[in-house]
Amino acid sequence: MIMKDFLEKVRNERQFHSLTGLSMKQFDELLNEFSSCIEVIKNHGYRKNRKARRRRPGGGRKGILITPKHKLFFILCFLKSYPTFDVMGFIFDMSPSKAKENVNKLMPVLKMALKNLHALPKRYFKNVDEFEQVIENTEHIMIDATERPHFRHQKPSKQKQHFSGKKRRHTVKNTVISDPSKRIIFVGKTVAGSRHDYSLLKEEFTPEQDWFRSVEASVDLGYQGIKKDYLSPENIHIPHKQPRKSKKNPNPSLTRQQKKENKQKGRVRVVVEHAIGGMKAFNILASKFRNRLKNFADEVIFLVAGLWNLKNSFVVQ
Repeated sequence: MIMKDFLEKVRNERQFHSLTGLSMKQFDELLNEFSSCIEVIKNHGYRKNRKARRRRPGGGRKGILITPKHKLFFILCFLKSYPTFDVMGFIFDMSPSKAKENVNKLMPVLKMALKNLHALPKRYFKNVDEFEQVIENTEHIMIDATERPHFRHQKPSKQKQHFSGKKRRHTVKNTVISDPSKRIIFVGKTVAGSRHDYSLLKEEFTPEQDWFRSVEASVDLGYQGIKKDYLSPENIHIPHKQPRKSKKNPNPSLTRQQKKENKQKGRVRVVVEHAIGGMKAFNILASKFRNRLKNFADEVIFLVAGLWNLKNSFVVQ
């Protein structure tokens, strides 16, 4: 099947969204920047290899993915549906190895395009001032960690690292921070699923710095101890934990007021869950991750977070 014919078979907006994760309008907006980035990377490659080049730029056999539109459609289909390279090759009329090559080639282009559109979240903050610059118009942030299925490593040591007792399977994990509008501000580095949510946060946002001095932060019960460890505890909101069962308290339960407060806190904090759920509409974050290329799992969630921000017209400074 020729690529042109494949695009012409898309019937309507709903089908296009199911295939790419974006509306046609959002796709066109991204396509303009994506096309420019292709030219930038292509020209950089020409200049870098001009001494060793034997044929003129643009020479040689033309691939299946001729135009930037075909290339963007290809990489978005991969992220949205996450088929195997055999299936990608069948759909787009190319060999599995060529499908893999195109994915590896187009991922940096998509990353550059999303960066130029200011849609990519932050990965690291040097200090509190840099953090406050990004959230200057935000009064409240929500923090959570997301896990996604991962392939089972052959080495027992890596199996143990990636096995999540919570999910009862091998996973990888990231810290995610969003604002009340579901804009994803921060996506932490990808780590093995056995890491605890709170220990990961302390590594990325050291308790020695006053990160929450100018913003309120909501977390779930996985972050027990955060009010004691971090400065400005009055700006940190965490649900009440049910007391442990004991001889003195055989039927532990929260008071009516505590339950009411937990419900209110949950209504605020659920926004980050919705943002994570929106990202996982891209099946590459919901299905078991199969690719073994180094740092590929980390690049994927970074790009998908950028696509989520782009879909909702969110800008990250």
